[in-house]
Amino acid sequence: MGRVWKDSVMRLFGRKDEEQEAGETGDGIAGFWTWWQEARPGLDSMVASGAAEGLEELLAPAVEAVHPGLVWEVAPGKNAAHALVVTAAGDAELRSLAHRWAKAAPPADLLWEFHPSRQANAQALELTLDVGGYEFALDKLMLGLRVPRDQPRVDVSAYHPIFGELDEETRMEAALLALDWLLGEDDVARWVGEITPATFQPIDSVAAVHLAAVVADLASGYTEEEWLLLEGQTGSGAPLVATARHPLRPVDYPLFDQHIAITLPYAHRDENGLPIGDSLAALRDFEERLAARLLKLRDDAVLAAHLSAEGHRIIHVYADPTGDAAIHAKELIVSWEEGEPRVDVAADPAWTAVVPFLT
Repeated sequence: MGRVWKDSVMRLFGRKDEEQEAGETGDGIAGFWTWWQEARPGLDSMVASGAAEGLEELLAPAVEAVHPGLVWEVAPGKNAAHALVVTAAGDAELRSLAHRWAKAAPPADLLWEFHPSRQANAQALELTLDVGGYEFALDKLMLGLRVPRDQPRVDVSAYHPIFGELDEETRMEAALLALDWLLGEDDVARWVGEITPATFQPIDSVAAVHLAAVVADLASGYTEEEWLLLEGQTGSGAPLVATARHPLRPVDYPLFDQHIAITLPYAHRDENGLPIGDSLAALRDFEERLAARLLKLRDDAVLAAHLSAEGHRIIHVYADPTGDAAIHAKELIVSWEEGEPRVDVAADPAWTAVVPFLT
């Protein structure tokens, strides 16, 4: 029977290097869920019997067919008996793909639920893993926690008695996995800054059980929408003024992997090339009209940042490519009267166009 199920994977997906490129995400996701319905009886039996090797044989090629960079695991479910997790594992380029995979999943039932990232495990501190041949018991994990002033993050120095016996890469992998189980993968991306696996226990360290409370306290200070005014220089040395959403994190908008750059040239500027007078008023009016449209599309798009320099304002919007944000942007620029406006639309799942503004 195992061979029959494995053959169904190859029939539905084909060989990766011959029939499906990594970018064909829609077909890969649809193929996975078609295969899942066919393979479900056998998967249920394997999970019930604890046949982990059989699961690897079936699930690994099915997930790889969606994208070879995705990582999967079967974990205890929150409401179902089991959870199938298919995650980007910290790869910002793949986060939206993992979330689209989960969005296309069938409804959860008593046996299975589906997640695009590792979920916090309420029993995490009861877990013991084999890491490099050593017992990695999470209840022995100690954390040094530091919250930088006015920053929406906590830096973590993680210590475990076995870390001194492990190489640097393995220590980091163990620390990351532990943090994912303690907080959930998305909250690690959202609130955890620098992570340092330590071979000596930090003086001010606390038990890992306290991490969630520290993060919850930190998050309570960032419940309202905030914007930061920033100043800098362009590559040519010209003055630059920017306004950016704060905190600005792609993990908060996992399906918004389409970058929409709206470029508006302005006629009235000061000696530094920054907008003044009628141009400043026109830019504000344009952004108010853009914000009104995005408010109606709030499940599909977000205004991330805008910057002004050298006679141009560039507005950065990120959107779900299945929505209409790009159409709205192109409609709005028709009314711009100062120079030739432009809308550029491109895929940017890692939000590389706004890297300087990311929190």
